[in-house]
Amino acid sequence: MDLFKKCDELTMVKNAKSAGIYPYFHTLESRQDIVVEMEGKREVMIGSNNYLGLTGNEEVINAAVEATKNFGTGCSGSRFLNGTTTAHVELEKELAEFLQKEDCVTMSTGFQLNLGVISAIAGRNDVVLCDKENHASIYDAIKLSYAELIRYNHNDMEDLEEKLKTVPENKGILIVTDGVFSMSGDICNLPKLVELKNKYGAKLMVDDAHALGILGEHGRGTAEHFGLEDEVDLICGTFSKSLASLGGYCACSHRVAEFIRHNSRPFIFSASITPACVAAARKSLEIIKREPERGKNLLAITDYMRKCLKERNITFRESATPIIPIYTYEPELTLTACKKLFDEGVYVNPVLPPATPVGECLIRTSYTATHTKELMEEAADKIAKVLTELGIIK
Repeated sequence: MDLFKKCDELTMVKNAKSAGIYPYFHTLESRQDIVVEMEGKREVMIGSNNYLGLTGNEEVINAAVEATKNFGTGCSGSRFLNGTTTAHVELEKELAEFLQKEDCVTMSTGFQLNLGVISAIAGRNDVVLCDKENHASIYDAIKLSYAELIRYNHNDMEDLEEKLKTVPENKGILIVTDGVFSMSGDICNLPKLVELKNKYGAKLMVDDAHALGILGEHGRGTAEHFGLEDEVDLICGTFSKSLASLGGYCACSHRVAEFIRHNSRPFIFSASITPACVAAARKSLEIIKREPERGKNLLAITDYMRKCLKERNITFRESATPIIPIYTYEPELTLTACKKLFDEGVYVNPVLPPATPVGECLIRTSYTATHTKELMEEAADKIAKVLTELGIIK
């Protein structure tokens, strides 16, 4: 049998391309911002995770340039060997202090961070309970760990408890949840998760990729939002969103951090984060601490966009985060809507099964602290125009 036969079976991709509605791999011709140049067109960007608007911040850019001059373009090895600079150590100290944990481990991407942490701390004799809408990296991490995977219905604490009751007492238990779910914008039910964690002797990991810098009085994320920072064992996330860089972090106790450093294969056998990325993340963290109003501005502009959408009779999924999913229901309709919006000058993201249930396809929109009301009104007008043309708005 030809190993590559499967490569000829991408019928959905082929059909979308032939119909002119393939929505992926659009190329940027400018820096990531609230308005971008993409394939020769001006696009209002409401499809990125540049939540705090720091990817184009001059302080962040200058920090990355200076770090490259001082340390070079790369570290030429893993953190375990020759790839640790003073900047890596300082970044981990600063993140641990900010997130009010004893220690912090960083890795080269957010995806790798989840792989590295879960595969290190969970093993064959352990069970990982995972929200069905958790990020794909969490599912891949559980596979790598060889722990038993038990999925529970999204944010369904009754279902989670029923499944916790089935776990034998001699098994280690890890509950893993996104803090803010990337597609729906939902916030996890952290108070109940903490209650169940304590009741059943489990440990709790929160992936705060879409919450850092946004939720909580100081931008420390989901745990601060609920006042439960001491109750979350592992606070994890990425640098690629609010921290305007590339990498991942896990803030935890010192003993757990040391165990991960000496047992995590993705950590030990991967090159360390580049000096520029470390410096960009450090400067972004400094700005988050100095300017907590950025997170508040982000939530305010997203609320304004919800108001604009409601005024235009656009149906969307309610949340209290900078993610607004707009219902388009069917795959082809969703792809067509995204293509028409791109042509109109608004960049958004299609969300299709298996990322959503069948019949509940979405356009995922996400916002930036530096967006203006004028841009929100422009985007809302164009979304309403396209959805009316397609019969989604009656």
